[in-house]
Amino acid sequence: MRGLAALIVLFFILVGWLAITAPLSKSLEPITPPSITLLAADGKTPIARRGATIGKPVDAKKLPEHVTQAFIAIEDRRFYRHWGVDPWGIGRAMAHNLAARSMREGGSTITQQLAKNAFLDSDRTAGRKLREMLIAFWLEAWLTKNDILSRYLSNVYFGDNAYGLSAAAKHYFSTTPDKLTVAQAAMLAGLVKAPSRLAPTGNLEGARARQKLVVGAMADVGFLTKSEAADVRPARLRVDRVAPLPNGSYFADWVLPAARDQAGAISAETQVTTTLDARLQRAAERAVRRSGLRKAQVAIVAMRPDGRVVAMVGGKAYGDSPFNRATQARRQAGSAFKLFVYLAALRSGLTPDSIVLDEPVTLGGWSPKNSDGRYRGEITLRDAFARSSNVAAARLTQQVGVKQVIQAARDLGISTPLPSEATIALGTANTSLLELTAAYASVAAGAYPVRPHGLDAPQERGWMDYLGNRSRSFGSRTQDELKSLLSASINEGTGRQAALDIESFGKTGTSQDNRDALFMGFAGDLVVGVWVGNDDNSPNPGLSGGGIPARIWRDFMTSALGVGAKETAPVAVDPDAVDIPDPVGDLIDNGTLPVEGEISGFGLNLKIGRDGSIALKPAPAEKRAPPPPDADIAPVRRDER
Repeated sequence: MRGLAALIVLFFILVGWLAITAPLSKSLEPITPPSITLLAADGKTPIARRGATIGKPVDAKKLPEHVTQAFIAIEDRRFYRHWGVDPWGIGRAMAHNLAARSMREGGSTITQQLAKNAFLDSDRTAGRKLREMLIAFWLEAWLTKNDILSRYLSNVYFGDNAYGLSAAAKHYFSTTPDKLTVAQAAMLAGLVKAPSRLAPTGNLEGARARQKLVVGAMADVGFLTKSEAADVRPARLRVDRVAPLPNGSYFADWVLPAARDQAGAISAETQVTTTLDARLQRAAERAVRRSGLRKAQVAIVAMRPDGRVVAMVGGKAYGDSPFNRATQARRQAGSAFKLFVYLAALRSGLTPDSIVLDEPVTLGGWSPKNSDGRYRGEITLRDAFARSSNVAAARLTQQVGVKQVIQAARDLGISTPLPSEATIALGTANTSLLELTAAYASVAAGAYPVRPHGLDAPQERGWMDYLGNRSRSFGSRTQDELKSLLSASINEGTGRQAALDIESFGKTGTSQDNRDALFMGFAGDLVVGVWVGNDDNSPNPGLSGGGIPARIWRDFMTSALGVGAKETAPVAVDPDAVDIPDPVGDLIDNGTLPVEGEISGFGLNLKIGRDGSIALKPAPAEKRAPPPPDADIAPVRRDER
């Protein structure tokens, strides 16, 4: 009797404590639409304010059975048999986590998840978990199972700023919840575990893998037969195109999912400080405006060597196109990919002073060519990298092995598919500008991989994550050798138009048919990547990484670091390394650029570049067509690949 009395007293104490710390009546109220304000790195300057997309409430009993069954199968199989907390589910999750040695499963029921969302509390303390369990009992006492499931489906987060099943169905599939197919319902149910990471608009492969898992769970429970489960095909997206908010930006779109995860579920105005530097962002946007681009698009990523993104431009105008070419576009890296080829070569024991043969070569029916048609015989790796020799890169790839080149790219953070063939030496594989910039940041930092991020606050990670994602050092020798190559490229090679009057490092990149042009480099405490090209992937005759992208990079860096451009010495230069402006037609608004031209006389040619640079060299003995501008990659015929 005394024990029973003690339990009753304890119960009332807990209810009283809960009523004070988390009023129970609030759990029965509709969830307030969340709103978040992103601040620049100074913690004061607002850069974007976003409200969530909240879907209309749904009634679970009016939905097709397979829709509710998908969520129950993957989130709470015993939903109709427990009273808000499922001891069996908690025990099963603990057993699986112990077996996997990581936190892979949670034991929260659908009712507990609703309780957590209702109180919108993101802390991970034992006190919050206890309140969550008590509120779950309270909800089970006051609401029917259908009410609980309906509220849950109406408010759960599905990624891409979409809250509730109605909003998610419209956003991802342009439909309503009552018309969702089994495949679509399974994909949406799978997003609940990690909505920001699995959102199919950014991770379709991961979302489809999770969908397959949900379909398997539905079959295990008996909601689907094995043959029905086998017939379910991967869901196809039909993203609802909604007008962007007027206060949006490329950086805000990219960082918002992580900011929401950090803030947790929110009910009122929440502020999250980002890594964006307002001054550097203005400098990046100013460099884009001054570039004079007309037809072509542009993207810029600027980060610190530790991966903090301080400026981002995903296109010429966010209002015209919110598609982020810095993070979402997958384009060829051209010769900017040679960083990984030379890293593999250095790892094999070669040095910048090692000799490589710059002569035509055929590898399995593929015959790469130097873009200027010139071959210099035996040259050092440093000279080959500076001149961006295609045949030298192909020979090095053959010497060290394609697998070693791919491993170097993976080590530095390139996650996109890389074909196991020698042509990757010339950057024929697709990647994002953000990943490529982070790879170059690894060289600046001396450790890899560098993970680009827009939030400074540390994210909670398990010990298994630390073991699997720890940073590794290049070693001072390898880092110094990579920097020697990059210094030669920007000061003596194809990247001369980007050279600064301080120590700087960089590499040009131009893809097949001049479709993409890049300049990647670092100086001071900034690592910056610039991409220029057409959205339709059409050719840009004459466009090269050593031209427009290099000048945009230099323009941004001089403003960001308060330094000047490196002066061009008015002396005769190597005729194999002559500067020729980019004849890029209507990509450039000529009215915004300085006068250029050539003056000949007294056996000399004086060239005035678009950027004001001056190059003096002996006049040729006979007239001949000049080589293409410092392009890094010659066209590769289909039968040569």
